Amino acid sequence: MPLVKASHAKEPSVGTLVAAVRETLDEYQANDIVCLDIAGRTAFADFMVIASGRSRMHVGALRDHLLRRLKELGAGRVQVEGGTRCDWVLIDGGGVWVNLFHPEIREFYNLEKLWSSEAPTD
Repeated sequence: MPLVKASHAKEPSVGTLVAAVRETLDEYQANDIVCLDIAGRTAFADFMVIASGRSRMHVGALRDHLLRRLKELGAGRVQVEGGTRCDWVLIDGGGVWVNLFHPEIREFYNLEKLWSSEAPTD
């Protein structure tokens, strides 16, 4: 039996991931999509995308669509937190973190203000 080398697909670029996330969220009607460039402010990601679903069920559906899309792109180390209640779902897509919120939870945590360029860096 001949040896077959496993192909090592190249991970998609951060730009490709951000574009795919935004496109998917837009396609599935996420609300208030915000993309923050956090490169240089943290070591865990270059971009943070924040969006809201209309209900917990919608947040869960957005999560599922995003996970499917990231897998199709070949994003290797995608991890999910908070997927059981779907109040707040965090998807770690490597260089892109996606926060999906139920609207009231998003308002409470206000990540846009926390991670905005005007926020203190010290």
